[in-house]
Amino acid sequence: MKILERASQVLQEESKAVLDLIETLDHRFETAVELILASKGRVVCTGMGKSGHIARKISATLASTGTPALFLHPGEGVHGDLGMVTSNDVVLAFSNSGETSEVISLLPSLRRIGAKLISVVGNPSSTLGKNSDVVLVVCVDKEACPLGLAPTSSTTAALALGDALAVCLLDQHKFTPENFAVFHPGGSLGRKLLLTVENIMHSGDDNPIIHKGATVQDALFVMTNKGLGAANVVDEEGKLIGLVTDGDIRRGLDSGCNFLVWSVEDMMTKSPRTITKDKLAAEALHMMEKNQPRPITVLPVVGYDGTSLGLVHITDLLRRGIV
Repeated sequence: MKILERASQVLQEESKAVLDLIETLDHRFETAVELILASKGRVVCTGMGKSGHIARKISATLASTGTPALFLHPGEGVHGDLGMVTSNDVVLAFSNSGETSEVISLLPSLRRIGAKLISVVGNPSSTLGKNSDVVLVVCVDKEACPLGLAPTSSTTAALALGDALAVCLLDQHKFTPENFAVFHPGGSLGRKLLLTVENIMHSGDDNPIIHKGATVQDALFVMTNKGLGAANVVDEEGKLIGLVTDGDIRRGLDSGCNFLVWSVEDMMTKSPRTITKDKLAAEALHMMEKNQPRPITVLPVVGYDGTSLGLVHITDLLRRGIV
C-alpha cells in the first residue's frame, strides 16, 4: 500500500473509532462526571504503557482546566507511590484489556484506601471493569495498525473520551479564560490575560515628558533620550494635553520650515488616544492596531484624573508575547 493511502486509512479508522464513542455515551459518563465533581480530592490518573501516556496527558488536561489531577505510575504505585492517594480522591484508570497486571495490582490497596475508581476499558467484563465504581467503555473494531498489535485506534479513542471528560468538568466548574491564564502564566494566553499596561509601560524617569510652552527641539531631545519615538506633552499640573511623535517630526521636515523653534503645542496631536494602567496589555495592542485612520505605535498612559503616567510602545507588547 502506498504511503498516502496508508496514512489516509489510519486517519479514517481512528476517526471512526472516535465517532463511534458518541453512540456509547450514556448515564455512566454522567455518573463519572458527577463522581469527580463531588470529590473533595483529586483525580489520580493511571495506566501502563501506551495507556499510561494517555493517562498522563489527561491528568495534565484536567489540571490545567480546573480539576486538580496528577499521574500515578502503577509500577511505582505498588512500591510506595500509592501513598499519594487518599480516600477523597477519584482514580481514573486506563487499560484497553482491563487486565493490565500493574494496574490490577493497585486494586486491593485502592479499596483499602477508600478512593473511588473510574475505569476506561475496552472490556467491561474484565477484572478492572468489574472492580470499578464506574466503567467507561472504549471498544474499537480494530486497531489502525495493520498488524492489529500496536495500540492506535484504541488509544486515540481513549484520549478523546478523556478530553470529553475534562471539558465537561471544565464546563461544570464554570472555568473561564481568566482561570486558564492563572494556570498558564508562561503561555501566550496567560500573557494576554494577566499582563496589564502597568506591567509594560515606561513610567517614572522613563516617561518621556515635555511641558507645554517648550519647543519642538526640546521635544526632540526628550524623544531621542528616551528612545520611544514619542513624548507626552503635559500642562503645569502634569496632565496630558497632547502627544508628539517622530512622525510629526518627519512631517515638520517635509514642510521646509524651521519647525524646531515652533512651540510643541503647534505640532502635537491634541487629545490623543490614551489608556489607563489597570487595563490589559492586550487591550492596548488592540487600540493601537484598530486606531483610525491608521494604526499607531505608542499609547500614552494616564491616571483617571488625566495625569501623564507613562507610555506604552508596540514593540514592548510584541516583545512580551502580546499578539
